[in-house]
Amino acid sequence: MTETTEITQGIREHLGQFSLHVLLVFATGLTIGSERAVVPVLGRDVLGVESLFVIGSFVVSFGFVKALLNLYAGKWGEEYGRKPVLILGWATALPLPIILIFAPSWNWITFGNILLGINQALTWSMAINAKIDLAGPEQRGLAVGIDESFGYTGVAVGAWLTGLIAGQWSLRPEPFYFLAIVVVLAFLISIFLIKETVQYAQAEGDDDHHDANLPFNEVLKRATYGDRTLFAAAQAGHIENFVDTLFWIAVPLYLTSQGLGIAAVGVVVGVHSAMYFLQIGTGGLADRIGRRPPVVWGMFLAGGGVLGMVLVDRYLPWAVLAAASGLGMALLYPNLMTVPSDAAHPTWRSAGMGVYRMWRDSGYGVGAILIGLSMEFVNIEAAFYMTAVLMFISGAVVYVWMEETHPEFGTHEPPAPAPEPEPQAVPED
Repeated sequence: MTETTEITQGIREHLGQFSLHVLLVFATGLTIGSERAVVPVLGRDVLGVESLFVIGSFVVSFGFVKALLNLYAGKWGEEYGRKPVLILGWATALPLPIILIFAPSWNWITFGNILLGINQALTWSMAINAKIDLAGPEQRGLAVGIDESFGYTGVAVGAWLTGLIAGQWSLRPEPFYFLAIVVVLAFLISIFLIKETVQYAQAEGDDDHHDANLPFNEVLKRATYGDRTLFAAAQAGHIENFVDTLFWIAVPLYLTSQGLGIAAVGVVVGVHSAMYFLQIGTGGLADRIGRRPPVVWGMFLAGGGVLGMVLVDRYLPWAVLAAASGLGMALLYPNLMTVPSDAAHPTWRSAGMGVYRMWRDSGYGVGAILIGLSMEFVNIEAAFYMTAVLMFISGAVVYVWMEETHPEFGTHEPPAPAPEPEPQAVPED
């Protein structure tokens, strides 16, 4: 087999491995989704946690750990390859079902979510990078859309199934037997069936390009504040995760306080996440019309859906507005992630994506703190108002500052390299 054949990219050309990575990101979504409808209510009704801020603490631990590990997952993926990092991520999740089943106090749940944060950072980071490696530049948006659509469909299915199981039996242990099966199967698939993909990224770029092989600290600066477009993407990713956090913490508590049963809460939360499946279309759409329009539309639609949920008071309108906010997330989520993928040289793309995902997922932690404080010191509705207003402000920043990054017709250019210092003349004696 020739070297040219070995580095051929395309989803169709690597359908088997691409499909396995789709299956694994679905499992990643199932893992986090298994907590969405059940765990906040478990804390309040079984473990006796009265403080709404304390209930939100398990998302704080998850968010900050996932953000930090996202940063290093991208770096490790460049240095050691995608597969070892993927296996480590699934190994970390193996104790999680046991902790959720036997936890005697809320502190154990918080510790379990540290493991969940590590799992989600390492497995989802490697899943998306592997898909981009295999797909190539022409199908990058589609690859990200497929990844996020199946990942968040997993979140929806996990929330719906565990809510259904909890409604039929109890809040624990039955919902977490399902979680244990998912984690073990994903771990085994990662070990025995997944192949390494980092070589496709390495073959894609020109190592002599001025933007190639940036040191990690330079990647961190570039993807955070050194490029206005990447800053706009990072801040939008940070704020949009407030919506995801809201549906994790506040929505189940708000709906149950309004008299909705736990099974119906699982449906509303699941409907929101199920709309993320549309990313399979919105990612491909961005390959045709660009990344920026869907991001702008999505920020305002998601914020509007969140705002509407506290203005209605019945099951069907709640479900419809949850779906509307989910549609907004489907528009913005994969295309925000494609922006740093477009803008990064292949030699540091995984690290650049890691920086973006760090800022994005720290939104879980910051969002959980602000949402928890709003619920604790104002009321639950205040968390919805705050999240909506921040989404509108963040969307305005995207509209003003983000340039188009599409590989063919984008207007974004990376910052020019710093000029080489001129050699100083040696004074003559």
